[in-house]
Amino acid sequence: MSQISVYIIAYNEAEKIQAAVHSVLWADEIIVVDSHSTDDTVQIAESLGARVVQVDFKGFGDLRNRAMEACSHEWIFSLDSDERCTPEARDEILEIVRADKKSVDAYYVPRRNFFMGQWIKHSGFYPDYRQPQLFRKGVLVFKADMVHEAYSINSSGKPGFLCHAIWQVPFKNLEEVMFKANKYSTLGAIKLAENGKAATMGKALARGLWSFFKLYFLKRGILDGWPGFVIALGNFEGTFYRYAKLHELKSQWQLPASPPLSK
Repeated sequence: MSQISVYIIAYNEAEKIQAAVHSVLWADEIIVVDSHSTDDTVQIAESLGARVVQVDFKGFGDLRNRAMEACSHEWIFSLDSDERCTPEARDEILEIVRADKKSVDAYYVPRRNFFMGQWIKHSGFYPDYRQPQLFRKGVLVFKADMVHEAYSINSSGKPGFLCHAIWQVPFKNLEEVMFKANKYSTLGAIKLAENGKAATMGKALARGLWSFFKLYFLKRGILDGWPGFVIALGNFEGTFYRYAKLHELKSQWQLPASPPLSK
């Protein structure tokens, strides 16, 4: 029977890594790809039997490619540190690996998100497919993007879709909503600049407002109550500052001159 590797990318995730690893103890190999955490992430992961691989952070695309290279087995299941595999998803994954159908080499996995004390049913957060999270080694290749990494599936067959969801805690609290909006807007601005894009403050505002409208109304975040509003507002901030920071990068604003003052 084919075996399966799980990789988990992490950086300073001491509060989350134990639960993530616990949810995939059924795998034949667990690899935590760490980018030199300064908390107890590494010690916790190793104490649970995971193999830790250190990778300098050069963007999430490169990080995932390096993570896949570190995996030993034919099948790979990717899990972020804020995600948890469920018993139902585990059983479905193991059945796929046992059957080893040659016609499907990659599978998308639905995710349920839990935020502010409730399951998010709208806001684009369910089923919330990302990139394929179950696939044969060598099938998935990521572009070296800083964030929102593009990928290609090197397979002649069509990807499959799991029926059972894993779950995710996208933000542990409101502080993390703001932290992620700041972090990912910076990485997103760098990515846009590398692709030759430009922006104005007006464009930043328009993009931000559109992102709020899309999540809150078109994707019915309004039906998720206050959590839906916070998610839409956080998306507005992340989008607005991504383009505002791009404008800042291109403008290269300088401080006014401050010559030495003598008596």
